[in-house]
Amino acid sequence: MKKEILIKSTSGIHASLASKIVQLSHQYEADVKLHYNDKVIDIASILGLMSLAVPEGENITLVADGKDAQNVIDAIEKVIG
Repeated sequence: MKKEILIKSTSGIHASLASKIVQLSHQYEADVKLHYNDKVIDIASILGLMSLAVPEGENITLVADGKDAQNVIDAIEKVIG
């Protein structure tokens, strides 16, 4: 499962948002990678998410594998969008 998502948060992916994303990642049976520019990180890594410094208005791509791939992407999209 692959989905492109627009970052709408005025602060981009900041510490609080990164923490919510990591918490969501642990609630589903899926391996999710976030692609931004030329970088790929595991969304279960708060440091990885914050190191990307994705600003508002940028697109990211989520790629999920596993039983709950669709559900985890939908949940993350709700938090980010």
